[in-house]
Amino acid sequence: MRIAAAQIACVPGDVSGNLRKLRDFAQRAHAAGAEWVVFPEMSDTGYTMKAIRESASSWDRGAVPELRSTARELSLGIVCGVSEREGECIFNSQVVIDRGGEIVARYRKTHLFKVTPIQEHTVCSAGAELTAIDAGDLRFGLTICYDLRFPELYRALAIDAGANVFVISSAWPFPRLEHLRTLATARAIENQSYVVLSNRVGTDGQAPFCGSSCVVDPYGAVIAAASADREELVIADLSAATIHAVRSAMPVFEHRRTDVYRTSPRQD
Repeated sequence: MRIAAAQIACVPGDVSGNLRKLRDFAQRAHAAGAEWVVFPEMSDTGYTMKAIRESASSWDRGAVPELRSTARELSLGIVCGVSEREGECIFNSQVVIDRGGEIVARYRKTHLFKVTPIQEHTVCSAGAELTAIDAGDLRFGLTICYDLRFPELYRALAIDAGANVFVISSAWPFPRLEHLRTLATARAIENQSYVVLSNRVGTDGQAPFCGSSCVVDPYGAVIAAASADREELVIADLSAATIHAVRSAMPVFEHRRTDVYRTSPRQD
């Protein structure tokens, strides 16, 4: 499978302008022979709480119908970080749209960023479900940005949901650039899975985003990578055979000691 990760800048609150950019990068991915393209976190509204509060929409209008049309026209699968309004709740979500333009999965960000000045939880509600979906002979596990700091989520996606490609939409800032690189590589190595990371560049009025979108293979090798500060499209080919080879050579899943992990700490 050939997959693309789009590294873009967005304008807070300019949903129509952001959608034009998403379409442009989808066209580039299609021209490069990609079967799927992944976009960053909150690509429709931009990542400020004010813009999200004012511009978040239900999926029967706003960004998602346009993304469905683009997917259908290009015969291209799309994974995109978007806002999702449902009743009184707003979710920081990923939508998965197949090449026929159908919504085939959604993921609502599990770990909200509650650190000043973002305070995501003041606007968004947290999701509470793992989301994984078959994509040919691979299986995507969906996560968003801050989720990357929680290895338990990725282990659950790999073990319980059978994911072997972690697809991450992100708006990660420059002050923690090295954390992004290290954590993305760690999640790939410890789960012997691909990581496909699409991160923002530019700024939404706060710390600039650090780009560095990448694809990491199940051995932990970075097989495609973008700059830290420019809009780019990275392309990589994923292989189920590579996953099988890495897992066969070092069968860490078989060596897990769940009898120990699930034992409560001794109380002295």
